[in-house]
This record gives sequence, C-alpha cells and structure tokens, in this order.
Amino acid sequence: MVRTNPEIGFSDRYMYRRVDRETSLRTIRVETAAATILLTEAPEPKVRDRQTGEIAKDAVSGEALMTLGVVYIEEGESSLIKVTVPEGGVSEGLALGAPVSLPGLVARPWESVFNGQQRHGIAFRAAAVTPAAFPAVAEAAA
Repeated sequence: MVRTNPEIGFSDRYMYRRVDRETSLRTIRVETAAATILLTEAPEPKVRDRQTGEIAKDAVSGEALMTLGVVYIEEGESSLIKVTVPEGGVSEGLALGAPVSLPGLVARPWESVFNGQQRHGIAFRAAAVTPAAFPAVAEAAA
C-alpha cells in the first residue's frame, strides 16, 4: 500500500526532507539508494519555449538543461519520470534500458494556471546522470 503525505502529496516511498527553507518552493531530496533506475529516453535539450525553440538554461549557472526519461523502481513499484539535468552532468556511455545513477535527485512540487486551468505536478532534477550497475542478485533476494 502506498500512502500519501497530505502536506506535500508524495507517496511514502519518497523521503520527505525540505532542502530549500528560504523560498516558498519546497524541494525534497529523493533517496535512491534502494531503487533501480533505468534509462528509458535519451537525454535531449529541454525546450523553454516551443514556439521559438529556445533551450532552457539553469537560472544560476546559465548552463543548458537536458531532459531524460527513466523508470524508477523501488519495493516492487515503478514510476516513469522525466528528469532535468545540466548539460555538463550528462555522462558518456548511457544506453537505453541500462541502469543509471542520478546523484542529487530532488523533487519539487509545482503549480500554474494555463488557459484558465490550474495545473500541478512534480518536477525532478538531478546534478548528473551516470551509468550504473544492476543491483547484485544477493541484494535483490534480501
């Protein structure tokens, strides 16, 4: 059973930890040590404006941002998520279907109004994406 924390709307499998206490946006670190993360979509530039094709940039460093798709598997449950990573954090040797590591993975709830409709969701961001190994069979059996 997955329960939801009513304060932030996250299921119990995510670690509830506020990182950014100074702003109204909450950032929650996602604990990935017990998870298997597989690459499902290759990294591609994150588009800020679809009409102009403008590429999104990090607000602090100005570095171009990339998006990629992963399946996050933990405790018999899986979720397909999109993750944003700085261009410099995309490692060589990534292969579709292969396990990856997402150091510094955080989740940030967001909401906005678009064409009079309120929208909300969770944005995922990591410092990097690197190749990883499948968990050992002994670890999986434990």
